Amino acid sequence: MLYLRGLLLAFVGMLLAGCMAHTTQGGALGVQRSQLMMVPAEAMEEGAQAAYSKVLSDAKAKGKLNRDRKTHNRLKVIMNRLVPHTKVFRADAPSWAWEVNLIHEDTLNAWCMPGGKIAFYTGIIDQLKLDNDEIAAIMGHEMAHALREHSRERASQDQLRQVGLMIAQQVTGASGQVMQLADIATYYTISLPYSREHEREADAIGVELAARAGYDPKAAVRVWKKMSALSKEQPPEFLSTHPAPQSRIIELEKAAKVLTPLYLQSKQ
Repeated sequence: MLYLRGLLLAFVGMLLAGCMAHTTQGGALGVQRSQLMMVPAEAMEEGAQAAYSKVLSDAKAKGKLNRDRKTHNRLKVIMNRLVPHTKVFRADAPSWAWEVNLIHEDTLNAWCMPGGKIAFYTGIIDQLKLDNDEIAAIMGHEMAHALREHSRERASQDQLRQVGLMIAQQVTGASGQVMQLADIATYYTISLPYSREHEREADAIGVELAARAGYDPKAAVRVWKKMSALSKEQPPEFLSTHPAPQSRIIELEKAAKVLTPLYLQSKQ
């Protein structure tokens, strides 16, 4: 049994070693971390394209897609200014098929799927009364998730957890109930901290993208102050998938100081 366990652990070790990657360059703020990538990038992008098409199709059917041409054009102008600066983080990114669409829903949200497919909801623009610099801060953050391939990394983590559970069942003969509890424990002690790390990385890369494109890096601080004012009840940081707003604001203020010279240079 010990011999079998040793072989299985050695196999997992080799598997992990072969799946570690750096998806981006560090940039001015030095965002660098080796990532687990077991899921093929092509599979993530294919799935993302299908999912994005469905979101747009559903929104169009409900008459909610790009109704406000002026705001949609604002989003496209901002995206087109940000995209060339993605080359700082990865050389292939400027040639992605970047796209942004506006969905008319009272939802405080925006996102970017693998491959550069962006969606903004009118709720986040209207409720936070976002100016262009603030939109750029949010868009840069969402684009950073795609640049760092955070969705693919999370999918890989989930895949690894399933592999680990199957191995543990074979080695220990543990019951399904015990393994379910083990899965929950693994998620909250391993996967959840990565999710907070993803948000920190996206904050840093996003604010740098915005600064390089000529948008005020302090705008990200303003966004989170507005967001914090809307959040009357905030769960403790250690139970949240996002950093607490105050922690986020402090880190973004530090980043803005570092990035101000890049921002001023872009305005010349």
